Amino acid sequence: MEEKSEIQFVKKTLKNISMEKNILKRLSILAQKNDPINPDLYEKYNVKRGLRNANGTGVLVGLTQIGDVVGYEIDKDGNKIAVSGRLLYRGYDVADLVHDTERRVEFGYEQTAYLLIFGQLPNKKQLARFKEYLGNYRTLPENFTEDMIMKAPSCEIMNKIARGVLALYSYDNDPENRSVGNIMRQCIELTSRLSTLAAYAYQAKRRFYDDKSMYIHNPLPELSTAENFLRLIRSDKKYTPLEAQVLDLALILHAEHGGGNNSSLTVHVVSSADTDTYSTIAAAIGSLKGSRHGGANIRVMEMMDDIKANVKDWADNDEIRAYLTKIASRQAYDKTGLIYGMGHAVYTVNDPRALLLNELAERLAKEKNCLKEFRLYKKIEKIAPEVIYKVHGSEKKICANVDFFSGFVYTMLDIPRELYTPLFAISRIAGWSAHRIEEVVAGGRIYRPAYKNICPERKYIPLENRK
Repeated sequence: MEEKSEIQFVKKTLKNISMEKNILKRLSILAQKNDPINPDLYEKYNVKRGLRNANGTGVLVGLTQIGDVVGYEIDKDGNKIAVSGRLLYRGYDVADLVHDTERRVEFGYEQTAYLLIFGQLPNKKQLARFKEYLGNYRTLPENFTEDMIMKAPSCEIMNKIARGVLALYSYDNDPENRSVGNIMRQCIELTSRLSTLAAYAYQAKRRFYDDKSMYIHNPLPELSTAENFLRLIRSDKKYTPLEAQVLDLALILHAEHGGGNNSSLTVHVVSSADTDTYSTIAAAIGSLKGSRHGGANIRVMEMMDDIKANVKDWADNDEIRAYLTKIASRQAYDKTGLIYGMGHAVYTVNDPRALLLNELAERLAKEKNCLKEFRLYKKIEKIAPEVIYKVHGSEKKICANVDFFSGFVYTMLDIPRELYTPLFAISRIAGWSAHRIEEVVAGGRIYRPAYKNICPERKYIPLENRK
């Protein structure tokens, strides 16, 4: 009798689930039916879709002194002229920051964070104090790991980081104080703690979702951000000097990318509403999580898995070209016609971040016995733009962007894919902090762009008269 009752219950439950799915499907169709917008209307009303001008340049919505992305120049006729890519932090070429760090055989992310947040390069004493401050705050507040991470783990680490940032509000003795000094304190502490938060969120995911062992190590205050992160995600806490150096380089290169990128714009928009730091940074993390922004390198890795499985001879240029042509022609991989990791909204001739990452990636490939795969990436970097020009007829100069190589670098560092985008956040928190401070100091007006309503007025119909 009990078995029969249980079967009936299961059938009833499945029926209810099926009904709910059908209702949601009908409502979804209704929503899509009532929300179409004729593409011609965007041109009619001169709407800047995606805040972009007709020639692809970004709509100018603000001023910044934090970062600049140079990939083209505009001539007197308004045409874009491709130039060699450059990335500037507070007016300094990031290539100079990287090469000086490598010359001194030191870790450079902490100096980069200081430069972005405070607006100037530190001297030795200032940098030492800043590193000490960061080191002292890498450990999360007492009971935070157990109460906020272990008791509510997540299969999606970026969501867990955002929730963790919001939870840190409750551990701040002065969370609503919007003075510049207090905001700066909050930003520096978040810059320090985000790597620990991400690492512990990853360990919780391993334990509760992947059914694997979980390792919770304490961060060491004397270590750099890159060293601590590698220490926290590995069971044996070990890493090589080159591994830490390569990860440090990746953190430097992702720390800032101008005020126009989606997550930095999010920081400005949310900060302009006069809200707290934790809400602002959590919103930026939500933006970065998107596959069109911070999740792009995972798309590259998934595409590369497909290429490696379908191209038998990785040294054969013709075979590589033939398969890339299939991808670009929507005949292979995800059939979108996109070769992920190729092209950038601003960079045209080259992405300076990709060039800098290449220099150490080859050394790491030698250490990890991955030179064959590294050479495949280099061949695709050269061949893919030619294929895109031929298949799509695009005249825009196309180069490999940093996402094309960063995923491969993280793979060689034995960093799991679910941590690729969190690593982006760990780095970009420095740039976000700078943009938050800049908006609070120099903004002064809430963001309120205009939207054109194209829905005609309708006469209201009482509920009893509706069909």
